[in-house]
Amino acid sequence: MALGQDGGMPVVQSVRVGQHPDHTRFVMEVSDNVGFKVTTLAEPYRVVVDFPELGWQLPEGFNPRMYGALSGFRYGLFKTGTSRIVLDANAPVKIKQTLMLPPRGQVRNWRFVMDLVPTDHSSFMALMKPAVYPDQVASTPTPTVVENRAHVQQARVPAILPPSKPAKKSKHVVVIDAGHGGVDPGARGVSGAYEKHITLAIARQLRDVLQQTGRYKVVLTRDRDVFIPLRERTAIARRAGADLFLSLHADTLRDKSVRGASVYTLSERASSKEAQALAERENKADLIAGVDLSSTTDDLSFILLDMAQRDTKNQSSRFAETLVKDISLSGHVLRNPHRFAGFAVLKAPDVPAVLIELGFLSNKHDERALRSKKHRAKLAEAIKTSINRYFNRVEEANRL
Repeated sequence: MALGQDGGMPVVQSVRVGQHPDHTRFVMEVSDNVGFKVTTLAEPYRVVVDFPELGWQLPEGFNPRMYGALSGFRYGLFKTGTSRIVLDANAPVKIKQTLMLPPRGQVRNWRFVMDLVPTDHSSFMALMKPAVYPDQVASTPTPTVVENRAHVQQARVPAILPPSKPAKKSKHVVVIDAGHGGVDPGARGVSGAYEKHITLAIARQLRDVLQQTGRYKVVLTRDRDVFIPLRERTAIARRAGADLFLSLHADTLRDKSVRGASVYTLSERASSKEAQALAERENKADLIAGVDLSSTTDDLSFILLDMAQRDTKNQSSRFAETLVKDISLSGHVLRNPHRFAGFAVLKAPDVPAVLIELGFLSNKHDERALRSKKHRAKLAEAIKTSINRYFNRVEEANRL
């Protein structure tokens, strides 16, 4: 990663957007000169800028006022060594110039400056350059609009190896997936809390209580604030030889009075319109992080909900029913808390999997509870109890 002048990580001090007569200007102040690479994506229109790994001195929930063609801003770690910002555009834009300006006068920081001007759709598509998945092989070209190579190091990224389960394990393998992360913050709570921080906190607490039992090998899909593609989350579980996969989330709703946890299992038909809408939002995580989905193959497209997957689905549903009962003893749950939808992250054909909605960050009571370490500990204990019961049944069945 790039290092600052004092040997530490370069730090982003501020971000702002300004509207000028003929262009929209994006400015990011950073403590040191850093390399950058700019790409553009369509459907929807986005401008993506990659930097070496950065620190961020921005308040939680920070969202600068947008002007001109820009409508949204996200930032965070895209993969180890690479930080990313994603700018949403409400119309096609052209990058007029990008600059890295040194400190001058009263300004003590370096400034990354990018000017955007309106263009038409056909011109945007002609100039569009794709961003790639973090696991894409280095032999795949990564074209750029503009690149500044200060402190940039190129590294080969290995492709994902075919998953294989160990023939014999002394412990049950449980994979815990903390939803969202890095440049994909997930939902934002009523007080500004981000879903990605809530899910990581409870994933760590759940890992700790499971490891204390001595029965489980626990794998986290992420143990820091970093973006993980949906297909890689599933691949991590399969490479680990997972016996159970849990994906943790905390969404928002327009109706702020709705509160309570729920558990989802995979189905090609959603149990309700709300479940369908939730799955559609969650399945856009890669798009939100600035990934060009049109340039990648869908590793999950071959999976059909057929006879070969029926046993996995049945095991998932049995665990979900147990989980609902135990979670209901630790807090609120929704009416009909076991629900079904086509979540991409649940589509490993050979790993029983559930997605747990821990509560709604749009509800002040749920958000306050999920930010509480004490409440998260209660949830972790309830989930642990369900996992113990599930594997008790598995072990009993294996003895027959």
